[in-house]
Amino acid sequence: MLALSGAALLVACVSTPPQATVQVFTGQPQLPPGTTYRFERLPLQAGQPGQDQLEAAADALLARTGLRRDDAAPRLSVQLAATQEMVAGPGWGSSVGVGIGGGGRGGGIGIGLGFPLGGYAAQGSQRVDVLMRDLSSGQVVFQSQASGAGARAVLLLEAALRDFPNAPAGMRQLPLADAAGR
Repeated sequence: MLALSGAALLVACVSTPPQATVQVFTGQPQLPPGTTYRFERLPLQAGQPGQDQLEAAADALLARTGLRRDDAAPRLSVQLAATQEMVAGPGWGSSVGVGIGGGGRGGGIGIGLGFPLGGYAAQGSQRVDVLMRDLSSGQVVFQSQASGAGARAVLLLEAALRDFPNAPAGMRQLPLADAAGR
């Protein structure tokens, strides 16, 4: 009975890894290795905290794909935007519980039902947008966004650029890489 209680507790404590919803709006761009880029900021991003950190992370991710930052002679402009909003979520979670216990010479199994006690709790939802344009034509080369509840912007950026430049167009769910280790 004690082993069963321990197993039930372990299952209850194990959470699913954080996920990101990623949507790629464009096809797979044909970018030869060494394609140059620069970051382009909108006026509202000029003093935004975290923008430098986001761009530094993007530098490393884009370098792995063969792109090279060159602010003097870029072929592409890269815009990054991180936004956060608060959304209403259930305040107390599930209103059904199952319990197993044991002690001394006895054991027990119980089921409890409850009702929500008031309102909703606010939960943070973060979104990162990536937009790449060809500077000579102004045409969008790549556009992606990643969103997730409680996720850090850098992890969402990694998800938004996952498989770039060969990311499939459309929406998909992706696990956030190394979410616990950062």
